[in-house]
Amino acid sequence: MRARTYLLLLLFLGLRAVGNLSLGFGTRHTSAALSINPLGYLAAMLDPFVAAGVAMLILALFTRLALLSLADLSFVLPMTAVGYVIAAVLGRVVLHEQVSAARWLGILLIFGGAALVGSTAQSTTKSPAVQSVGQSE
Repeated sequence: MRARTYLLLLLFLGLRAVGNLSLGFGTRHTSAALSINPLGYLAAMLDPFVAAGVAMLILALFTRLALLSLADLSFVLPMTAVGYVIAAVLGRVVLHEQVSAARWLGILLIFGGAALVGSTAQSTTKSPAVQSVGQSE
């Protein structure tokens, strides 16, 4: 179960990171009127990078649902916060964004928190099947 949880976590992090990167790249090549005109969002969906980003983020949502069925919310959400670290690194390396020292410090704190949470138990509650078996005894 532990390996399955971490595999789903890696899949989620990859889908969300690449999906957000794709959205960022695709929207940089759209009209500046995107934020003003609601129809601009529909036109942006025709960009292959934006469409791929949306598809990957939808798959990431389904992966998060599967993760939540295996592990506690208090484990899953901090662990998925590592995605913010990945996003900042990809923004810097791929999109050539400037990341200030204060942001890097925040990223380091997020990573440290996720590492701390990752060292704890994934689930502190019994599954419904285990609870019903325990109640019948």
